[in-house]
Amino acid sequence: MTQPGTQLDLCGVEDIEVGQAVKIEVAGLSLAVFNLEGDFFVTDDLCTHGPGSLSEGCIIGDAVECNFHNGVFDIRTGAVLAPPCITPLKTYSACIQNKRVVIAV
Repeated sequence: MTQPGTQLDLCGVEDIEVGQAVKIEVAGLSLAVFNLEGDFFVTDDLCTHGPGSLSEGCIIGDAVECNFHNGVFDIRTGAVLAPPCITPLKTYSACIQNKRVVIAV
């Protein structure tokens, strides 16, 4: 468990190719880090509908399709874009510090 206001260093910007995602497990969190045209976004990795890993899903533009039941989420906002998912995805505000993707929790 992390303290409020803690910054977590997730990975280097060079670790994720454009249009790709990686799964990062840190401080008890399982996160998906997405590189959308050089902008980085971080969400929970676990789909809100089932056991799918969003970092292993199909990225289409700003959306990710879960590899389990094919629900779709907006990577930038966490909003549900297609069923069977109904619960939005938790997102984290990411920034770049010294060529590293960092979030505050």
